[in-house]
Amino acid sequence: MFRNRTDAGQQLADVLDDHDVEADIVVAIPRGGLPVGRVVADSLRVPLDIVSARKIGAPQNPELAVGAVAADGTVWLNESLIAELEVEDAYLEEQIETQRQAASEKIERYRGDRSPLEYDGKTVLIVDDGVATGATTIACIRQTKNAGAERVILAVPVAPPDTVERLQAEADEVICVETPQHFGAVGRFYESFDQVSDEQAKRYLNSSGEQGY
Repeated sequence: MFRNRTDAGQQLADVLDDHDVEADIVVAIPRGGLPVGRVVADSLRVPLDIVSARKIGAPQNPELAVGAVAADGTVWLNESLIAELEVEDAYLEEQIETQRQAASEKIERYRGDRSPLEYDGKTVLIVDDGVATGATTIACIRQTKNAGAERVILAVPVAPPDTVERLQAEADEVICVETPQHFGAVGRFYESFDQVSDEQAKRYLNSSGEQGY
């Protein structure tokens, strides 16, 4: 569906234009969301910022998300799965702090000495290169709302229909270019899905200062 993340960003920007979506700030989820977010922010002629969250994996299966925590400590927990797996509170508390710290360090690493943008009363558009389960995305949406955003829109190139439905309960609006029934993983829908390096991520974020908005 997409040649690479830049192409995905352009296709997403076209869909946003078709929907007459307006935003004050675009917020990308690093690292993969930054190339997409850079294109969308430039198309809308608004600043680009970042929001970060980390998955809380199950004790015996770290790839299985039982929750997620954002850099500011905002937490989302899959209570039914936690009960089913009998995950202990002590484990969750430890993981919440560990992953919150990791998310916070990522923000500091990419943002550098730039001040965070002001979200109060703003319409904030959250962008990623795609969503699978939506665990970390939910934590990012909640963090953005907690930061004072008046309206939060999630915009992604690709996500499965059931995840989109779940995210619609969190964001004010969800816009997705493609919602394939048979999903698997985000990378399946890209011809090129190379990892974005830390240096590339910083360049995508910091080039916003060169645009004059």
